[in-house]
Amino acid sequence: MLRNAIARRRKAPSFTERHSGIWRCLFDMLMFIIRTFEITNRLGIHARVAAKLVETANHFKAEVSLEKDGVEVNGRSILSILALYCPQGSRLTICTEGVDAQEAMAAFALLIADKFGET
Repeated sequence: MLRNAIARRRKAPSFTERHSGIWRCLFDMLMFIIRTFEITNRLGIHARVAAKLVETANHFKAEVSLEKDGVEVNGRSILSILALYCPQGSRLTICTEGVDAQEAMAAFALLIADKFGET
C-alpha cells in the first residue's frame, strides 16, 4: 500500500507537462497575421509616413513585411516602403510574424486609421 502511494507520488510528468514551455514558445513563433488596409491620407505613403511605419516595426520583435500589387518589401526599410508607391486609395497588405505579431498589427492598424498623424 505504501509502495503504491510512493509510486503515484513519483509519477513522471507527462510529455505535455515537461514540454509545455517549449510548445508555448513554438506557438508564439508561429503567430502569423495578414491584414489589408486602404491608404486614406491625402498624400499617401511618403517619406515621413514611411519613417513612421519603420519606427512602428522597430518597436516589435515580429518580422514585418508590406505588400502592394504583388511586390513584397521589408517593413523595416524606408527605401523599400517608398519604392512601393502607395498614393491615396492604394491597398497595402501588412504581414506580421512572430511572438508579438498581434500587438504589432494592432499598432499598424491604429497608425493607418489615424492617417499617420496627418490631417
